Amino acid sequence: MNDYPAKPAVPPLVTGLKGAMRFLTGGVSVITAGIGEDVTGLTVTTAHSLSMDPPVMIISVNRNSSGYAAISKHRHFCVNILSAEQRDVAERFSGFGGIKGRERYQGSTWSALATGALALDGALASVDCEVTDVINRYSHGLFLGEVRQVRLADASAAQLVYRNGAYGIHP
Repeated sequence: MNDYPAKPAVPPLVTGLKGAMRFLTGGVSVITAGIGEDVTGLTVTTAHSLSMDPPVMIISVNRNSSGYAAISKHRHFCVNILSAEQRDVAERFSGFGGIKGRERYQGSTWSALATGALALDGALASVDCEVTDVINRYSHGLFLGEVRQVRLADASAAQLVYRNGAYGIHP
């Protein structure tokens, strides 16, 4: 017999919503934040443009994550849209294998952009943003970031996508 309390049952609406969201195919991005040794990042499928006038991006980040803390502290983030060849980067930044913080950046080449956030060399695009607003709701924070710099790569390269719990390629 163990002394651990039983896990509460997952409500049917949560199970249903998780199942429904698995049908959405999302482009995979790595969000970077921090400066110097104080850097971290995370893998997301929730990076989107919010406005073109002014140019603003929006990302959704779990409030318990190191990424949330770093973005809040440094008031910047960079959205790195990954190519199909960068699955290893996505896995490192998702915490695959217990990799954290600065370790996630190893094995790739990075460049600081206007805000000091790091851009992945070879990403399809890197969008450097200064945080202008944070909306905290439930388990996540929505960060709105005014675009300060954009780097684009070859538009013909295939994109890394995520659907139904697996990575894939969008031509």
